[in-house]
Amino acid sequence: MAAVLVTGMSGVGKSAALAELALRGFDTVDTDYGHWIHVVDGEPLWHEPLIDELLRRPRLRPLFVQGTVANQGMFYARFDAVVLLSAPPAVIFDRLGTRTGNDFGKSAVEQSRIARDIAETEPLLRSAATHEIDTTQPLDHVVDALAAIAERAQG
Repeated sequence: MAAVLVTGMSGVGKSAALAELALRGFDTVDTDYGHWIHVVDGEPLWHEPLIDELLRRPRLRPLFVQGTVANQGMFYARFDAVVLLSAPPAVIFDRLGTRTGNDFGKSAVEQSRIARDIAETEPLLRSAATHEIDTTQPLDHVVDALAAIAERAQG
């Protein structure tokens, strides 16, 4: 079964898409929560042995893993698809200002960091992605597209 990485900037809708995928019966892991990340010299990174073990597990259905961390590239070859979720900066900042359940992106300092990440990191993510989905469309369409990518990746 396929393993799909869902990545992108804060506020593009990664967590919302994963929650909907889970409701549809897919296996999902949101690495922003739990024990998946540790901070090294101020940089959040995946715990590599945990991600390695996750990707080695036998799967009965597609697995969607959400995350955007500096060391994710070392696992790209282990994913059947790497999907960048994207949206225009104005949409991202509007979403960050109104979302609940995650306060990241509400302060001026965090918004400055996100703007820098959009300019510097998103192009790197885009160059490594196998697919890109614009999340200005309805969530159902985004999730349909993710499910279709997983289905095609399975062969």
